[in-house]
Amino acid sequence: MNLERPESALAGGAGRALPHAVSVGEKVAFLSRPETYPHRVDGVTVRETHMSFLFLAGPRVYKLKKPVQFPYLDFSTLARREAACRAEITLNRRLAGDVYIDAIPLTAAGQGLALAGSGTVVDWLVVMRRLDERCMLDHAIAAEEVDERALDRLVTLLARFYRRAARVHMTGEAHLADWRRSLVENRRGLLDPRAQTPAGLVRFIDGVQARFLDRFGALLAARAVGGHIVDAHGDLRPEHIWLGKEPRIIDCLEFNARLRANDAFDEIAFLTLECERLGGGWVGRYLRRRLTRALPNPPPDALFTFYRCHRATLRARLAVAHLFERTIRTPEKWPGQARAYLRLALADATRLGVLLKG
Repeated sequence: MNLERPESALAGGAGRALPHAVSVGEKVAFLSRPETYPHRVDGVTVRETHMSFLFLAGPRVYKLKKPVQFPYLDFSTLARREAACRAEITLNRRLAGDVYIDAIPLTAAGQGLALAGSGTVVDWLVVMRRLDERCMLDHAIAAEEVDERALDRLVTLLARFYRRAARVHMTGEAHLADWRRSLVENRRGLLDPRAQTPAGLVRFIDGVQARFLDRFGALLAARAVGGHIVDAHGDLRPEHIWLGKEPRIIDCLEFNARLRANDAFDEIAFLTLECERLGGGWVGRYLRRRLTRALPNPPPDALFTFYRCHRATLRARLAVAHLFERTIRTPEKWPGQARAYLRLALADATRLGVLLKG
């Protein structure tokens, strides 16, 4: 991504021409300065993700979405980024109501850029309360400081969320078609020569998953027909879970409702997978046991294992997808990450393979 490329000479909502188009680089530079903010800031920490820049500024975090477009999201226009910012606030308040404060405009006038100023709107920012990162679940796992009482509070929050979440209505046939499509996308991405993944391993895992769908597809169809697909979080990972006195879950997947439509136990399976990847396998197993008791109609063990296997394969595919981009950030990171996920997928595929032989 070219940070110096101006987006538009008429970027403002009011349609007024600016003296020059404001580039992403100029926005990042402005938001990186402590004096930009209306509250005390001793220094600004900038973090870049695939889709955003985060500015950790004193007691607040400001998120600037990149003007990017992928098959699963479109932030390419000012209007789309505004809508995404507002959706992020609304959806994340379900699990972190006091963390997501507001969506505010970034404005430009003759004197320069400003937060919520009187000039032309050139972008939008999500404003969040800054959380102590030492209380995030991934940090707690790394420090071996996970407390069961904190996990019990997390179980209470998740169980309440999933019981209240809006149901996503679909037919069993449509649900199975989505699953088959996902397997095709994973296979195609991971077998691309640029992916640098072991083709034999990918084909084995994919073959087991395809056979599971052929033999046990009715289990998945029944989850859809039974009303177990909900408007969920979409990205339930330890780095999004804050284990304070009252837990909070942040970074809901706001930009694509279809990707948020999940079986609650599919998301729980993903969380157990990520805990295991970080060295906290017992944490995932604990959460699964408690949530299985707290939520109605848990799926059979075979389906839960399939969910985990598929999630690991999907994460491997998303990792190598970075290698297909025109500009690759940290190219050395993604092949190793993909192989780590494939090792997890292999363990679950092996368990499924035993079941399929029975």
